[in-house]
Amino acid sequence: MSACAVLLFLSVQSVVAQRQTTERRRSGRLEGTVSEARSAGKLYLAGARVQALGPITMETKTNGEGAFVFDELPPGTYKLTASAQGMDGEQTVTLTSNQVVRVLLLLKPARVTTTIDVSTADTAKKTPSPVQTIGEKTLTYAPNVNERMETLLPLVPGVVRGPDGHINLKGARNTQSGALVNSANVTDPVTGSPAINLPIDVVESVQVVSNPYDPEYGRFTGAVSSVETKTGSYEKRHFSIQNILPRWRDRDGSIVGIGAATPRMTLSGPLIKDKLSLIQSFEYRFVRTPVNSLPPLQRDTTQESVDTYSQVDLKISPQQTATMSLAVYPQKLQYMGLNTFTPQPATADFHQRGYEIYGQHRYLTGAESALISQLSYKTYDADVTAQNNEPYQLLIDTTRGGYFNRQERNTWRLEGQETYQLAPRHFVGEHELKAGLNATHSSYIGHQVFLPVELIGGSGSPVEQITFTAPTSYGVTQSETAWFASDKWSPKTRLTFDLGVRFDSDTVTGTTHAAPRTGFIVLLTKDGRTLLKGGVGMFYDRVPLMFPAFERLPQRTVWMFDASGQASSSTLYLNRIVGGLHNPESIAWSAAIERQVLEHLAMRFEYEQRNTTKDFTVSPLSSGNAGIIALSNAGRDFYREFQVAARYSSERMSLNGSYARSRAYGNLNDPALFFGNYPQAVIQPDARARLPFDAPNRFLFWADIAGPKRFTLIPVYDLHTGFPYSPWNEFHEYAGPRNERRYPRFSSMDLQVSRPFSLHVRDSRRLQVRVGFGVFNVFNHFNPRDVQNNVASNEFGEFLNDAWREYRGKFVFQF
Repeated sequence: MSACAVLLFLSVQSVVAQRQTTERRRSGRLEGTVSEARSAGKLYLAGARVQALGPITMETKTNGEGAFVFDELPPGTYKLTASAQGMDGEQTVTLTSNQVVRVLLLLKPARVTTTIDVSTADTAKKTPSPVQTIGEKTLTYAPNVNERMETLLPLVPGVVRGPDGHINLKGARNTQSGALVNSANVTDPVTGSPAINLPIDVVESVQVVSNPYDPEYGRFTGAVSSVETKTGSYEKRHFSIQNILPRWRDRDGSIVGIGAATPRMTLSGPLIKDKLSLIQSFEYRFVRTPVNSLPPLQRDTTQESVDTYSQVDLKISPQQTATMSLAVYPQKLQYMGLNTFTPQPATADFHQRGYEIYGQHRYLTGAESALISQLSYKTYDADVTAQNNEPYQLLIDTTRGGYFNRQERNTWRLEGQETYQLAPRHFVGEHELKAGLNATHSSYIGHQVFLPVELIGGSGSPVEQITFTAPTSYGVTQSETAWFASDKWSPKTRLTFDLGVRFDSDTVTGTTHAAPRTGFIVLLTKDGRTLLKGGVGMFYDRVPLMFPAFERLPQRTVWMFDASGQASSSTLYLNRIVGGLHNPESIAWSAAIERQVLEHLAMRFEYEQRNTTKDFTVSPLSSGNAGIIALSNAGRDFYREFQVAARYSSERMSLNGSYARSRAYGNLNDPALFFGNYPQAVIQPDARARLPFDAPNRFLFWADIAGPKRFTLIPVYDLHTGFPYSPWNEFHEYAGPRNERRYPRFSSMDLQVSRPFSLHVRDSRRLQVRVGFGVFNVFNHFNPRDVQNNVASNEFGEFLNDAWREYRGKFVFQF
């Protein structure tokens, strides 16, 4: 980060400290308990979310006895709201100086509302961008086979897990999308992919924003996922532990060792009561994931990781709060790339190490204005190794030898941001102004080794060989700056415009780009039940650090063999950046109509489209016995989606259904396929076609049902078109047009059932327990993950590696 940015950050903090001493007020205290109104007697609710809305806004959670406290509140009128387990309640109180007010909040079953239940009063708080939020209840109770937050992202229409296992947001590769945790960038500086693992217990919500018209968002051309973490309790300590029993590995009816062990512990509580809180989560993961088409004891990838997250929240004063966190996420993935045609000895091992230190300071400079300062430092180191050093051979039906690539990567990123939200101004309506500055510096030191690769034909003899030059080492740095300004302008009570512009610059491309954006929200009817929203904006992507180092990677020579096994020709390919490096850019727009049709029924009709140009692509170019592997910005992507969604809600259940018709089309030679974490050996000429994760038709249904006896049932049904694939021959040359064939239709029903129990222990203490089970692919539908696409194989076109039905138990203990 530049010296000017550091001086600016220190200057701002100095001003904040001075304002703190001049604006300190006499304060009061709100305390109380939260109870279920319909229970016989009083059943106090632990873990209920409580908000105090008034001169300032504060939030907390109840302790094990259902109690909560808000300290150092300025005098005034406050609206207290509480919610838990599908119930809610509210109460209004008035607080004077040095007063202590005690309240009892009784919760009743909530009439579930949706993001499209609109009214004039909350129009200005909505966003014109397509936004979907996965809340804390869904994160806790929805079926989640991996118990990871990213596993639930496909609950959002337009978000799918592609054939490579990566999450694709709204028709974008995972390297084109943004990933934020508490507003901090958590992508890998080298590849641009998300690169952090958080225990799911510390996640409060995950939001997917497609085409965000707020200029605070930047450095991506797809959508963005934004994670908010929980705040620790300021009053009482809470402790939870789950997954204490391992899951056995069942192979063809026999128990063979451990299939998974994923214990997770989370602690929350005050370090200084009402002043300083802590939330700490620890998760150990040992998970074997089978490729069901391989032999029983040779079919598992093994992931082992230790993920920890520590967060401290500080109430400095009624106007100031601060957060500091540390995330550590080492991981070892054994047999990466395992599939039907790549057995364990031919796979790679992937080791990652990293941590992120994060700090944020929030200062309320007035009743409706705030200054937010944040600083983060992230490291992400990765190694790729092989199982053995035998020659790597690609056969028609399998792969032999040791994996051909070795990598060592060491990266870090330092990022700081200042954002100021001004109090509303009134001139031809109301204006909410916001401005900010972001500065980032990244570093990458790498070492790459590529070993020879042989392609074995149908006769059993080599038909092609790829050799590489000596291993190389290199280093790359990049500095990026951005500033943005926005105005949420409401000229009338039923009309709001979001106007903004963002300027991005970086030292790799040496350019500065202006990205204007505008959105609108219109209440079409006087009853406030019909909403029209949309917008248009420009977006510029980052340049992953693997691209500036491209020409320093080992070069390759391709040897062709005749029928006798003798080399008939060779071509030396040099790695070249053609036309310089540029920031990919996209223009996106969307329009949606949302209507509260009935008291319990809401519907949404939405269309969005994105055109991306200057995307990165690689392709071999040759003339005679010389050629280049060209890295350029010649790529173009296109995505469009029409979506119909509905939500029915009542006191006992909410039902969600959607249909999305989409098209994802673009250049297929993503550089990450050949130079990322798991490189492919053969690079064929680039082409434009349906992208590998294109699913034109998708139906998604899920429900949240409050069953009898306090049971919670959440079924999820996902039905979509199979993903596309391309046939190739023994030279790995594509046979016919790309991605015109498809996997069978994907269909899966998942179900999670759980129930809470409250057990009395000594004295008045209670032990909270939640017990349940999950079933994944309930109907055991045939959902293959591999296909034999080599036309020279006798099994050409056969689909394999079915995702079988799975069962999971759930036991959560809370103290």
